[in-house]
Amino acid sequence: MYLPILQVSAEDLPEYAIVCGDPRRAEAISRRLTDARELAFAREYRTFVGKYDGVQLAVVSHGVGSPGAAVCFEELIRGGVKTLIRAGTAGSYSADYPAGSLIVSTAAVRAEGLTHQLVPAGYPAVADSAVTEALFASALESEGVVKKGITVTLDVFFSGVVDIPHRQYKEAGVLAVEMEIAALYVVAALRGARAGAILALDGYADTDLAGEYDPHTDVVAKAIEREIDAALKAVVKLASN
Repeated sequence: MYLPILQVSAEDLPEYAIVCGDPRRAEAISRRLTDARELAFAREYRTFVGKYDGVQLAVVSHGVGSPGAAVCFEELIRGGVKTLIRAGTAGSYSADYPAGSLIVSTAAVRAEGLTHQLVPAGYPAVADSAVTEALFASALESEGVVKKGITVTLDVFFSGVVDIPHRQYKEAGVLAVEMEIAALYVVAALRGARAGAILALDGYADTDLAGEYDPHTDVVAKAIEREIDAALKAVVKLASN
């Protein structure tokens, strides 16, 4: 089977995939693999395959936002991927979790538009429990703040004339905000795959805490390295069970 958006053949895809927004991060993750090779680079979708600790996996970038990311997730699952882990970045809602912290998303508030065209309003966006526990256990092996809990997926990044309800989500116990996880969890549930996500916090989304946004600090870079390590180790844990 040929996957026309990713522009790869299903025969080249393994059962495990780490997905991320940035094609450059996909390349960086691929450098951790042995026997790594690039299959395709089409639009925002850059696909690598290789092995980590003997486990065959793919690394694929999905770009920014739920609609385009969902196309990636759909094609990966159609191509035979059964477990997807998102390694991304997010904005924090709490001073307890500053930039450089890691958040494992157990579920996502569906505050984007894509999933509302796929499932009814009450349908939950929930991570697979085994993937979540593997990610959390792997993240705890590193030094630094690690937390698991609910995240929110939004379409909007820069505000307009309508206020983004960051404070409302914070008061509801949401830990962080990003732009793709709800789509990942819903698509995976619909298509019979399992999914989880780990996020490196790159600043504050809460307007009471937010200062100048700079995701390109050493603290954030180290957190991204930690989350990549955790995602790769989680794949090995899942493959051994």
